[in-house]
Amino acid sequence: MSEFRAFVDIAPYAARADHSRGRQWREPESATRSPYMRDRDRIIHCGAFRRMKHKTQVFVYHEGDYYRTRLTHSLEVAQIARSISRVLRLDEDLAEALALAHDLGHAPFGHAGEDALAAAMKPFGGFDHNAHALRLVTKLEERYAEFDGLNLTWETLEGIVKHNGPLIGPLSKGEALPQAISEFNTVFDLRLDTFASAEAQVAALADDIAYNNHDIDDGLRAGLFTVEELLPLPLVGGIFADVQARYPGLDHSRLVNESVRRLITAMIDDALHETHRRVSSMRLKTAEDVRVCGQPLVAFSDEMRANDRALKAFLFKNMYRHFKVNRMLSKAKRVLADLFGLLLSEPGVLPPRWAQLCDEPGTSRTARVVSDYIAGMTDRFALQEHRRLFAVELDV
Repeated sequence: MSEFRAFVDIAPYAARADHSRGRQWREPESATRSPYMRDRDRIIHCGAFRRMKHKTQVFVYHEGDYYRTRLTHSLEVAQIARSISRVLRLDEDLAEALALAHDLGHAPFGHAGEDALAAAMKPFGGFDHNAHALRLVTKLEERYAEFDGLNLTWETLEGIVKHNGPLIGPLSKGEALPQAISEFNTVFDLRLDTFASAEAQVAALADDIAYNNHDIDDGLRAGLFTVEELLPLPLVGGIFADVQARYPGLDHSRLVNESVRRLITAMIDDALHETHRRVSSMRLKTAEDVRVCGQPLVAFSDEMRANDRALKAFLFKNMYRHFKVNRMLSKAKRVLADLFGLLLSEPGVLPPRWAQLCDEPGTSRTARVVSDYIAGMTDRFALQEHRRLFAVELDV
């Protein structure tokens, strides 16, 4: 047990660091950091976290320096998660660790990259970004002398794979269990039929709050839609209209920033109110009660969920499927499909440390190695690698 004692006033249903189920590989605890603080620090210092600097959120990195990347998005999620956790008296360090880790497994080029890898890997067990995040933190990161991965606590691993709810059983969405999660679960049981901790649920809701709001900001900045088009939306339109009425003549940038700031506050306040209501009705006494209560603890109210759906529908139509974004995503899918096909059929052109992990061309083992290699690429490295392998000039 760690000698660290930083918390005295956390909720009885919070995930207490001194009650952690531990790590897959036993190691001495820190005298100055709780187990969840160490998890957060290990995530921040890992290579996959740094690479998110040049991984797409919506816009490929060369579209402009002001748009969010996976890294800046993750930092915003972490800030919101810590704020919510503090008010709910949860373990802020665990919530922050999960917020920082939630996008580690994404392929380059955002969801287009994931779609391309999932299609290519369909005959070989598929690709799922949560499953790949688990592979990164349990296998692929090579930083420590005594084990592969980061050797994170059970609670952090649980939150990485289950932050959106149970993966098996009657409360799951009924989707096929990713191979990487299934295999790891046989050696370190993450109880896939239960909900994750309240801290993991906070991180998941903070993700929704962050990307909805920064996608409004980025979409307006990119000229994909206008403030006037947002005005009919519930909640969003009202907030923009209130800011316009209170500050007539306010310049566009300040209008957007002030409105988005208020929208984030409204969503956080709603989540806090609804979660407090659920806590009161459920009478939770332990962190285990959160896992088996049969429904999420941290959530929006019904009204805010409806507002959230309306905003997501607007962004899907006007941003994620805008022709400018579609063109970029179409190119991204072709780049990854080209890379996968070539590397699967000719694993000898992989860098030596990756080629050594393969067996014959076209096998499941080789496909998984190729998938891991591509998923770890940044946007710009994927484009550079494609150019090196497919350009007509003999440039290596």
